[in-house]
Amino acid sequence: MKAPPPPPLEGNHSKVLRKSPSGFEWKGVPLEAYKADTATWKGITRRELIGKRGETPRFHVRYFEIQPGGNSTLEKHEHEHVVIPLRGKGEAQAGCYVWTVGVGDVVYVSPSDSHQFRCPADADEPFGFLCIVNSERDEPTSVDGLGACRICG
Repeated sequence: MKAPPPPPLEGNHSKVLRKSPSGFEWKGVPLEAYKADTATWKGITRRELIGKRGETPRFHVRYFEIQPGGNSTLEKHEHEHVVIPLRGKGEAQAGCYVWTVGVGDVVYVSPSDSHQFRCPADADEPFGFLCIVNSERDEPTSVDGLGACRICG
């Protein structure tokens, strides 16, 4: 008996997204700009893995990759999210705290905590991570450095 062909990536059905053996790319998943506004971030891209091709989960799974010396926007929002590093090492800032994180660590960012992810300029490779967020969520707002900590300032 012959195996059925793999299901398409589009649609609300079970599927597997195959990672490229040569890097952190998934077949059929395009590379996207992190955000349209480029003033608040540097050297970061994203791939929407689950949640944008007809699936109906209550969450979205995205892969972000930050080049050495790059960073995400320092921002806050009401929705929580989880970050799981898959590649390299980076810094995770949430509120007043800054942690060095790497493959296998799990970062939880609580609602309204200002946060940012960075890849050190002297890193040997990019810092790549999965980010899991609610499918229905509010828009983030940028925060200046002084407003990042609810405890200290």
